[in-house]
Amino acid sequence: MMQLSEHFSLSELTRSDLAARLQIDNTPGPQEIACLKQLAENILEPVRKHYNKPFRPNSGYRCLALNRALKSKDSSQHVKGQAVDIEVPGVSNFDLAEWMYQNLQFDQLILECYKPGDPNSGWVHCSFVADQCRQECLTFSDGSFSQGLIG
Repeated sequence: MMQLSEHFSLSELTRSDLAARLQIDNTPGPQEIACLKQLAENILEPVRKHYNKPFRPNSGYRCLALNRALKSKDSSQHVKGQAVDIEVPGVSNFDLAEWMYQNLQFDQLILECYKPGDPNSGWVHCSFVADQCRQECLTFSDGSFSQGLIG
């Protein structure tokens, strides 16, 4: 089992029940693994350290076939190993997104499918690209994107 960082392994960031069901090989190449390592070190580890709680990413790397099976765009940063979707048990996804926005360097942060009043709804998508930290922050709800965190 290849460790990408102290608390996160390659298998955690490539795990997919859908890929297993569809018999899709979701194995990343060396370039994607290098990006996943940066993602683990710069996004996942600081979240783990701050909340002091173990968590497992919902979705990390997605090969193109898996990404298409999920009906996501070919341009998704998940395909490059640059994005992860997470939730931390016991932490509101809005609060998680807000902490990440205020404390981390990232390329894109999206609070996805969050419903105000339901702290466990949705998830937080975050990407990291070493030479491209745009600090773009969005909320995706009801099929559209809005600037900033809306909760």
